[in-house]
Amino acid sequence: MQVVIRGAAHRLSHGDRTCYFCSAGCLEKFRAAPERYLGTAAPPGRSKPPDPGSYTCPMHPQIRQGGAGACPICGMALEAVLVAPSQAADPERAALRRRFMICAALSAPLLAYTMSDMAHPIAGPGRFWAWLQFALATPVVLWGGWPFLRRAVTSIASRHLNMYTLIGLGVTVAYGYSVMALLAPQWFPSTFTSAHGGVGLYFEAAAVIVTLVLLGQWLELRARSQTGEALRRLLDLAPRTARRIDRTGRESDTPLDAIAIGDRLRVRPGERVPVDGLVLEGSSAVDESMVSGEAMPVAKQAGDRVVGATLNDRGSFIMRAERVGAATVLARIVQMVAAAQRSRAPIQGLADRVAGVFVPAVIAAAALAAAIWGLGGPDPRPAHALIVAVSVLIIACPCALGLATPMSITVAMGRGAAMGVLFRNAEAVELLLKVDTLLVDKTGTLTEGRPRVVEVLPAEGFDAARVLGIAAALELASEHPLAGAVVAAARQGTLKFGAAQAFRARPGFGVEAVVDGTACALGNAALMEGRCAIAPAQAAAAAALQSRGRTVLYLAQDGVFSGLIGIADPVKSTSAEAVRALRAAGIRLIMVTGDQRPAAEAVAGSLGIDEVMAGVLPEQKMAFVKSLQAQGRFVAMAGDGVNDAPALAQAQVGIAMGTGTDVAMASAGVTLVKGDLRGIVRARRLSALTMANIRQNLWLAFLYNGIGIPIAAGALYPALGWLLNPMVAAAAMSLSSISVIGNALRLRTARI
Repeated sequence: MQVVIRGAAHRLSHGDRTCYFCSAGCLEKFRAAPERYLGTAAPPGRSKPPDPGSYTCPMHPQIRQGGAGACPICGMALEAVLVAPSQAADPERAALRRRFMICAALSAPLLAYTMSDMAHPIAGPGRFWAWLQFALATPVVLWGGWPFLRRAVTSIASRHLNMYTLIGLGVTVAYGYSVMALLAPQWFPSTFTSAHGGVGLYFEAAAVIVTLVLLGQWLELRARSQTGEALRRLLDLAPRTARRIDRTGRESDTPLDAIAIGDRLRVRPGERVPVDGLVLEGSSAVDESMVSGEAMPVAKQAGDRVVGATLNDRGSFIMRAERVGAATVLARIVQMVAAAQRSRAPIQGLADRVAGVFVPAVIAAAALAAAIWGLGGPDPRPAHALIVAVSVLIIACPCALGLATPMSITVAMGRGAAMGVLFRNAEAVELLLKVDTLLVDKTGTLTEGRPRVVEVLPAEGFDAARVLGIAAALELASEHPLAGAVVAAARQGTLKFGAAQAFRARPGFGVEAVVDGTACALGNAALMEGRCAIAPAQAAAAAALQSRGRTVLYLAQDGVFSGLIGIADPVKSTSAEAVRALRAAGIRLIMVTGDQRPAAEAVAGSLGIDEVMAGVLPEQKMAFVKSLQAQGRFVAMAGDGVNDAPALAQAQVGIAMGTGTDVAMASAGVTLVKGDLRGIVRARRLSALTMANIRQNLWLAFLYNGIGIPIAAGALYPALGWLLNPMVAAAAMSLSSISVIGNALRLRTARI
C-alpha cells in the first residue's frame, strides 16, 4: 500500500537535480537540507525569486507591475506575488467601501422614487423630479463608476473585451440616453413620449448597476484580504523575538529579523522555535504537526533539527540558527500557498469568454439597426436611428447575464452552509463535480487529531483500572507530551490515583516515581531493560499494538511488568461511512500523511483505503498533487493543518476541516464546518444541481436577448408597424433579471 512520486513530480520539484523522495532516508535528507527541495535560491536556468513588491494577475501571470492595479487583459485586481508578515490598514479596501456607501446612499432614493406611484420617469426642461434624478445619478456614475468605466475603456483600447466592457456599455448607454432625453427631449419622435408628455429616463438603472458592481468588488476585495490575513497569521506563528546567546554567554531578547545564520538561540518551555536550526544542547519534545501533521510531539536532543514556528513543550534547549527569514520552511509554505492560489483561473473567465463574443455582436446589431433606420427609415431618420440603437443596447444590458452565475452561486452557498459545507468561491462549486481523485490527510481529517488512550492490556495478576491509575499518577507530574492523554483517560473513568513521590524524568525513555509506596516506571521498552522481565507473549502484544499504529507505554511496579498502554489518534466515527460513500461515487481515494507508515497503514486498513503515502512533508504533498494533475486526474485534497495548505491550494479543489487551522481553510475552496467527510458527498450533489441551474440561467438570459434584440432593432415594424419603446426594452431587461433570480431561488428547496 504505497504510492511513490515519480517522473513529472520530480522534475516539477527539482528540475535537473537528483531526487531523493523515493530512496531510503529521504525524509532525513529533506530535514537536513530543505532548501534543496523548497528552492530558497534560484537554480541554474531558472528565474530569480520574485520581487516582494511586485503584483500579478491570477488569470494572466505574465502581467507584472510594481504596485496594485487592474489587469489590462481581464480587468481583475492584481494580487501581491509575496505575502508580507504584517499589513497596515488596506487603503484600497477602505476607499472602495466609502465609494460604495456614498453611491448606495444616492441610489436608494432614486430607486425608491422611480418605483413609487408618484413617479413619472420622464424628461422635460421644467421637470423638477427629472433634474433631481440627474443630480443624484451623475456623481454615482461619473465618480462611483469611474474605476470600472476606466477598465471598460481599457478593454476596448486593448481589444480584450470582458465583463467590464459589458458593464461600462450598459451604464454609459443608460446614463447617456437619459442625459440626452433630459437636455433635448425635442430630438425624440412623438412615438417615444409617454402619456405624461415626456421622454423616459433611466438614471436609476445606471446608478443601481454602478452600486451593485461596487458592492461586488468590495466583497471580493474583502474576501481576498481575509485570505491574505490568514496567511499573515500563519507567518505570525513565528515569534517576534528570539533569545540570542552572544559569545560571552550573555542572553538577550533580539528581534527576529536581526537573527543571522550561525546565531546561538535558547528556546524555553512553552515557546515557539524562532527559526530553522540544529539543537546543540538540552532536550525537549516539539509539536511539529504544523509541518508533518503528526499528532504526537517529537523528542529532540543534541544533533536533531528543529523547524521554525513549531511549538516547544516543557523542556529547554539551545539551538543554532541555520535558515532565517524567507528561507525558513514556514515562509516557504506560505509562499507556496499564495502561488498555488494564484495558479487557478476563476470562473469569471467563462463570462469573459462569453463577453468576447456577446459584446461585439450587440454593438454590431445596434450599429446595423441604426444604419438601416438612418438610411431608409421614416422621418425623422436620425432620431429613429438613435432610438433603435439605444433600445438594442438597453435590452442587451448584461444584467441577466451578470446575474446568471452569481445568483445561483449565492443561493448554493447559503444552502451549503445550512448543510455544514462552506464554499469559498464559485470556482469550487463548479469544479467539485469534476473531481475523480481525492487525497485525504490522516490526522484531524480521518482521525480526531488528538492522542487518546485506546487500549490498556494488564499483565496477568494486574487490573486494567489499576494499571491506568498508576500510570496517571506518574504522568500527572510528567512533562511527557502524552501525559495529558493518560491523565484524561483516568479521569474520564473516574479513577482515583495517589500522588507520585521521588519523581524522576528520564528524557527519551520515560519516568520513574514512587506511588503508594511502590517503585514504578512508565515509558518505552528501553526503560524496562534492567528493571523488569518482559515475557515473549507480552512483547508480542506490544508489537501487535505498534503494528496498529499505537504508541506503547510499558508499566513496571517493584521490578514486575504490570501492563501495556496503547495511545493513538482515534478514527472519527463518521470516516468509515464517508469513505464508503466516496468510493461508491467512483472517486479514487489516497491517504497522504506526514505520520509514520505503521500508524497510517493501521488507519487506512480500518477504513478500506488501499493507497497510502506516509511520512511526507508539505512540499512532497504538493508535488504529488502536481504529478496526478500531470496524468490528467482532477484532484481534490482534504486536510486540516498548516502542512496541508500547499496541497490544498494546488489541488483543483481544496477541502478543509472546519476544526483545523485558519490557513488550511483559507487555502481551500470548500470547508466542512464539522470536519465530517460525508459533507463532500452532499456538496457534490449540490454542485451538480447548481451547475445545472447556472446553465438554465444562462439559457434564459440569452433567450431574452435572442428575442428582444431583433424586436428592439425594429424587426416587427414592417409587418406590424410597431417599434419597441426604450421603456419597454428596460422592462424586458428587468424581466429577464427577475426570471434568472427566480430560477436561482429554486435551489433553496431542491432535494439533495
